Amino acid sequence: DDFLKVSKKNTKGLPGKIKLLGQFSIAALAAFWISYNTADPLSTALAFPFFKNYLLDLGWFFIPFAMFVMVGASNSVNLTDGLDGLAIVPVMIAAASFALITYLIGNIQFAEYLQVHYVAGSGELTIFLGALVGAGLGFLWYNAPPAMVFMGDTGSLALGGALGAVSVVTKHELVLAIIGGLFVLETLSVIIQVGSFKLTGKRVFRMAPLHHHFEKKGWQEATIVIRFWIIAVILALVGLATLKLR
Repeated sequence: DDFLKVSKKNTKGLPGKIKLLGQFSIAALAAFWISYNTADPLSTALAFPFFKNYLLDLGWFFIPFAMFVMVGASNSVNLTDGLDGLAIVPVMIAAASFALITYLIGNIQFAEYLQVHYVAGSGELTIFLGALVGAGLGFLWYNAPPAMVFMGDTGSLALGGALGAVSVVTKHELVLAIIGGLFVLETLSVIIQVGSFKLTGKRVFRMAPLHHHFEKKGWQEATIVIRFWIIAVILALVGLATLKLR
């Protein structure tokens, strides 16, 4: 997609349907692999935050659910990447939060103490997530306003997909919706905007995604970015609190 945009010098890139088809295809392969390589009873289960040792067996529905999580996370980060530094810091915050989660649930003693499900081998993801945070810091050096480097779809879709995949592996999909709540809000603003315009011909926001709404209201770009970072930190703390509040 980014290659087409650069080579043809326009913003069209791949058609949306083709892009989504590719995303769902990759997500389907990942979902099957995760389910096959996860021991029962976690292989097709959904865990709920704030509840001790409660699992909902999704059965065959686990595959489409996991696909939805990964594709949704991928595109939500992509939608958030609209201002200099806006997306990468919340991604790093989410990755750091999940680095802690993967370390804890990958250690049987910590998992038993916190009364969360032990996921064998998930501690290895801590290294991956730490590397993601480190790479994000290096990228932020050049993406800080005024940005000299942009992640494009190649970066935002991959980062979101990585967070989604980690949440599926660790059975913390619902916690991702809390920790990555900023991305959820940005996505919901687009869904609400499009739905409202199609149904009533009226727009709820001045512009979507949400950060553009505040731009239209006259907020400075730096103000929007920093306040959204603050929201991301608060939501990450709430998400991490679910480990103990059970």
